[in-house]
Amino acid sequence: MSKSAKIWFVTGASKGVGQRLVRQLLAGGDRVAATSRTVASLTEAIGPASGQFLPLQVDLTDDQSVRSAIARTIETFGKIDVVVNNAGYAQQGTVEGLSDEELRQNFDINLFAPLTVLRHALPHLRAERGGHVINIASIVGFQGGYAGWGSYVASKFAIAGLTESLAAEVAEFGIKATVVYPGPVRTEFLSSGALAVAERQIDEYTEAKASLDLHLGTLHGRQAGDPDKLALLIIQAVDVTEPPLHLFAGKIANELAAQKTAAVQHDVDAWKGSSAATDFVE
Repeated sequence: MSKSAKIWFVTGASKGVGQRLVRQLLAGGDRVAATSRTVASLTEAIGPASGQFLPLQVDLTDDQSVRSAIARTIETFGKIDVVVNNAGYAQQGTVEGLSDEELRQNFDINLFAPLTVLRHALPHLRAERGGHVINIASIVGFQGGYAGWGSYVASKFAIAGLTESLAAEVAEFGIKATVVYPGPVRTEFLSSGALAVAERQIDEYTEAKASLDLHLGTLHGRQAGDPDKLALLIIQAVDVTEPPLHLFAGKIANELAAQKTAAVQHDVDAWKGSSAATDFVE
């Protein structure tokens, strides 16, 4: 194994981008601890446990389960170099249409689960005086103007903000942090079932149709993003000396990020005078 080989801890690794990332890491000689709700789903998708691959059954909403997974990874591989918070899901529905349980479950996986992972992993990274945290958000965590996706958008904005704060918090320990904003990626993330739900929602909330069309036009099997290339991009970002804090993935993500940046600058410029007038006059 080469000197540059790393030890990774990847959540949500039984399918999608997480699975593709783990496969590429193992092929490149890295060692990987990967989590899913069952070990069987990991071994079926990736392969059996080995000296290079540690499949872990983890309930990301349970503190002790996460704590045990981190401890077992350290026990098996000696340390962790890279943490990838990849597990997450999209909750569709208008703000007033979602139940309290639906909202909280969405945030439990998309935000509080990564926080739990970090709470148990960061002490080890601090002790090593290095490491890298990769938090997988979505382009909707930067440009969030999609009616009917408020819960998902809010959770991804939250993980983006968390990553910015974390980067400042751990910089003195030599730890890097990157938030990844993929555009639509061709994985199982949007299934035929999800399409049917979204189509019903359009019928029920016609005012949301224009925004939802972005998703319906790129649903299962037609998304622009290549999950293998996205996995490679993440590996590249970890391997460079100065990794990006914000990493946009795909042409759609880049275009939407540029649109959002321009829209914010427009509002800043239009209201600069009135905004400045709210300060005390010294």
